[in-house]
Amino acid sequence: MSEVVEREVRLRAGPAELVGDLVVPAGAAGVVLFAHGSGSSRHSPRNRLVAGALHRAGLATLLLDLLTAAEEERDRVTAELRFDVAMLAGRLVAATDLLVAEPATAGLPVGAFGASTGAGAALVAAAERPEALAAVVSRGGRPDLAGDRLGQVRAPTLLVVGGRDQVVLDLNREALTHLTAPARLEVIDGATHLFEEPGALEQVAHLAAAWFTEHLRAAG
Repeated sequence: MSEVVEREVRLRAGPAELVGDLVVPAGAAGVVLFAHGSGSSRHSPRNRLVAGALHRAGLATLLLDLLTAAEEERDRVTAELRFDVAMLAGRLVAATDLLVAEPATAGLPVGAFGASTGAGAALVAAAERPEALAAVVSRGGRPDLAGDRLGQVRAPTLLVVGGRDQVVLDLNREALTHLTAPARLEVIDGATHLFEEPGALEQVAHLAAAWFTEHLRAAG
């Protein structure tokens, strides 16, 4: 591929039509599907910062809104859809299948970058599509929400948690004991749940780029 591809994609997942932004750098070695957490979107500055680091590392990205606009409004009131991991994982599986079939990304190994509850959904999707999803990174994620599916994940998994995000850190330590795939926990000292401290998110981006570069290139 000789030039950068940047375009909006639309994905049908059951009754919902989801919207995402696809960026494929020239010569991309893999593609990373983003599964954001509650109250976030494909326009999130945090996701965009990480995506930029992946582009510089020669990786493509698909930043996808896992909820429709109407569902986001509903979730702001009820907070129920963000924890519907089965539904979110089903949408990630559909997005993974799209990337496998999409001409701009066909043949590229696929990874998933999940934040908050999106990380649980990404791990369930990895268990559902072991032949397609080759690596997972969780940022301040809830891998515990994947439940029994954790033991079925075959993709190498990196868990990144802020050192001051104690509840989530404990949940990640416990989840690590249930992962049978190659897995590592990285703790960013002094960081809270959203990694808003100076330099914290940049550390996450660096770790994610290194993890995906290693494991997607190996899969490719």
